[in-house]
Amino acid sequence: MAADCDIGLIGLAVMGENLALNIESRGYRVAVFNRTTSVVDNFIEGRAKGKNFVGCHSVEELVENLAAPRKVMLMVKAGKPVDAVIEQVLPLLSKGDVIIDGGNSYYVDTERRTKEVEAKGLLYVGTGVSGGEEGALLGPSMMPGGSPDAWPLVKPIFQAIAAKVGPNNDIPCAEWVGPRGAGHYVKMVHNGIEYGDMQLICEAYFVMKHVLGLSNEELYEVFDEWDRGDLDSYLIEITRDIFSVKDPDTGGYLVDVVLDKAGAKGTGKWMSQLALDLGVPSTLVTEAVYARALSAMKESRERASKVLTGPKPKFDGDRKAFIDETRQALYASKICSYAQGFVQMAAAAEEHDWPLNFGDIALLWRGGCIIRARFLDRIKEAFDAEPQLENLLLAPYFHEAVDKAQPAWRRVVCAAIESGIPVPAFAAALSYYDGYRQARLPANLLQAQRDYFGAHTYERTDKPGTFHSDWLRMRKEPK
Repeated sequence: MAADCDIGLIGLAVMGENLALNIESRGYRVAVFNRTTSVVDNFIEGRAKGKNFVGCHSVEELVENLAAPRKVMLMVKAGKPVDAVIEQVLPLLSKGDVIIDGGNSYYVDTERRTKEVEAKGLLYVGTGVSGGEEGALLGPSMMPGGSPDAWPLVKPIFQAIAAKVGPNNDIPCAEWVGPRGAGHYVKMVHNGIEYGDMQLICEAYFVMKHVLGLSNEELYEVFDEWDRGDLDSYLIEITRDIFSVKDPDTGGYLVDVVLDKAGAKGTGKWMSQLALDLGVPSTLVTEAVYARALSAMKESRERASKVLTGPKPKFDGDRKAFIDETRQALYASKICSYAQGFVQMAAAAEEHDWPLNFGDIALLWRGGCIIRARFLDRIKEAFDAEPQLENLLLAPYFHEAVDKAQPAWRRVVCAAIESGIPVPAFAAALSYYDGYRQARLPANLLQAQRDYFGAHTYERTDKPGTFHSDWLRMRKEPK
């Protein structure tokens, strides 16, 4: 048996299968294995027929077919299945071989696995892979972290299969992120920002549909125009397309018969939970997660809609102007969402001693992934100009863009509230902006309350130190 395969891939669900085809299409020989071996046979006789693959019926057979240093990529469900496969593979590999986890693993698991695999003399890579089925096949965004010595071994393959950007379409969206769990953490933040982007777009749609009464045909035109401006992105593009799709069963628009009950796979929730742990205000992703949770309460909402009342949407202004104001509100909110994501990554980098390069991360997301957008070039430029940038809102381009959008942003949020249209992400973004730009917030009163009831102490603005007051004794008696 010739040990001449460049990489082995375990897990032939749709993402794994497409990724394997992508790797092979770049000139690599790929060994594949799936726990259900009939899946391997069907793949080899189907989409892989006549291509440079070796189908394997065991992990042992897969490893035997690999050239040294051996590289084994796992495309299996996150959690215990990853640990189970690692346990199978480890005894079969040698010092210097590489195990790659390409799933949506929790970064803490990747931190642990990197240490465990390195302790055995092997190398480990935990890489985020974004772009869905199409990205896996044609060019994903890849966010690898783990053992730094593994990067030179996997870099040629990763950068060959990744999406390409730049003036000459030659900059790969695959670059080393950092040690241990850094890659999977960055992928988690990517997914959290994706949650926020999608929620913001949905709120823009809902406002225009119910406040202005736009038809699907009109919404198609609006999103088509937006996709040719600053909001140019994959999510705006597919949103535009959705409004053109007819339902073969009813003849009406398909989007109107899709149940308004959203699911989630957990990465947005992880980001929100970890933001709380770090003490950073990632409010956009949190509101987006809660919006999905509220949508899942479909039956309860149906009952509540028969009892609870609110204003009826009405609009008597300039419709075209309001559409543009909604665009500006969406763009300003999007800036706040990304600002929060990068602040959280900076806090995590400090917490875990990860040397993250935020300009490079923005470039990784420029192509292949779900949040790919023209806008990301501006983020790359901002961090190139100021690598230690504290917050994207402080970069000249972004604070000027938000300042310009402020009046429209506020009008749209007010119009939505007056019309009874929920815009939790728009409002959270605006509140974050207003809170961040204030030199003084009402937390002075909050600290006074805490000291009054619990002697938690407080600091003062006029002198250093920690203080406690007997508020009860010092209070003025009511008349």
